[in-house]
Amino acid sequence: MRLLLKGGRVIDPANGIDGALDVLIQDGRIAAVGDIPQGPEIGTCLDAGLDAGPGANAGPGSVPCSSSSRSDHSTTIVNCRGKIVCPGFIDLHAHLREPGYEYKEDIASGSRAAAAGGFTTICCMPNTNPVIDNGAVAGFVRRRAQEVGLVNVLPIGAITKKQAGEELAEMGELVAAGCVAVSDDGKPVMRSDVMRHALEYSRLFGIPVLSHCEDANLSDGQMHEGYYSTVYGLKGIPAEAEEIMVARDIVLARLTRARLHICHVSTKGALEAVRQAKALGLPVTCEATPHHLALTDEAVGSYDTDTKVNPPLRSAEHVQALREALASGLVDCIATDHAPHHIESKDCEYGLASCGISGIETAIAVIMDRLVRPGLLDVAKMVSLFTTGPAGIIESRQAADGMDQGTSDLTANQAAAYRGALTPGAPADVTIIDPELARTVNPRQFYSRGKNTPFKGMELTGWPCMTIVGGRIVAQDGRVVGQTD
Repeated sequence: MRLLLKGGRVIDPANGIDGALDVLIQDGRIAAVGDIPQGPEIGTCLDAGLDAGPGANAGPGSVPCSSSSRSDHSTTIVNCRGKIVCPGFIDLHAHLREPGYEYKEDIASGSRAAAAGGFTTICCMPNTNPVIDNGAVAGFVRRRAQEVGLVNVLPIGAITKKQAGEELAEMGELVAAGCVAVSDDGKPVMRSDVMRHALEYSRLFGIPVLSHCEDANLSDGQMHEGYYSTVYGLKGIPAEAEEIMVARDIVLARLTRARLHICHVSTKGALEAVRQAKALGLPVTCEATPHHLALTDEAVGSYDTDTKVNPPLRSAEHVQALREALASGLVDCIATDHAPHHIESKDCEYGLASCGISGIETAIAVIMDRLVRPGLLDVAKMVSLFTTGPAGIIESRQAADGMDQGTSDLTANQAAAYRGALTPGAPADVTIIDPELARTVNPRQFYSRGKNTPFKGMELTGWPCMTIVGGRIVAQDGRVVGQTD
């Protein structure tokens, strides 16, 4: 099957491409990027922003097409004029809940949500039941994702057994089973000796440690500690609860020289610690979430439990620092921290509600609307934060060595290194965005089982309009293609 993505603005940071070009996809891989003639064998025309289907109108100015060609040799033209064509977006931080918490989400519903939200690859956190702390559970996640067959799902293994923070999980077994990183996300590793050993072992296996930086002794609260926590009468969580652990883990990264990634960084002090670490040449990276970039702690005044997250929404001072760090390149990637919950865990008083936002279907639109359109973030930079940024973090150093030697039998870790670029020969994972598409967030239309979003009812402009995985269109105009809703 051949797809020709015609006339869009192609942004491929990995290859230094930003211009009006075409992308040719053949046999599930990127065949070429450039000014590509359409050729005589044209089968179907599609518009990247309209419902897919044979004979669909490609829109004004589209390439003329005929449906008379043989389907096994024909090329489907996708009209991308006015659209942004990017490497497939990668979410480094998502919670798919399976196994064990399928009433919140499962791999099938999470994969559909990711496809509709414009993501071609998602990395799922290990806080499941049983925890992804051994090869058997990691293998189950990979097999289940392959059965669903929509997006690439890369498991992240636990740092410690049962995420108890005491005994290291078998890291080699996890890597062999396809885990691209380790994390106890949702829980901090409070014991410094355990965290040190985790970093030492991770260096041996060439993978990063993704750290949930939170001092549990300072985190018994409901929202950010500051002016609004006093006004709203809710117990606050100080910024220092995050900053203490970021500082500790950076010290341990300096000791071990291992790759450390700070999850969902949210405070000015944490960003300063990361800046200093990078200035020292330490292999430290960090991520920011759309909700921490778009919302402040003032939003908690509605007492809408969908605003309850961990780390909490911060004050305007911290949000401004985070936005500046994003634009300057200090923050390495944007990750959703997609955390779907059942309605019962949110339909309660604020203090009893679970933390988390179902964010994978709105992430791109939130960033486009709140940061790109106002001019706070360049669109090319935005693309890199969802592509080369996360791809570089999960790329196994051992995998990169294997690919340099021309290894053809790729492990999950090695395949991850191919993501995030439109390089000829790479898997044809593509995200197409319509920067002018306006839509009101309606959680009832989510594919995710979690409807918990603080953006409900908001009109956002700049939505993904087509998602292509392995050369196959899996979502168009916010709807999954070829599967029952």
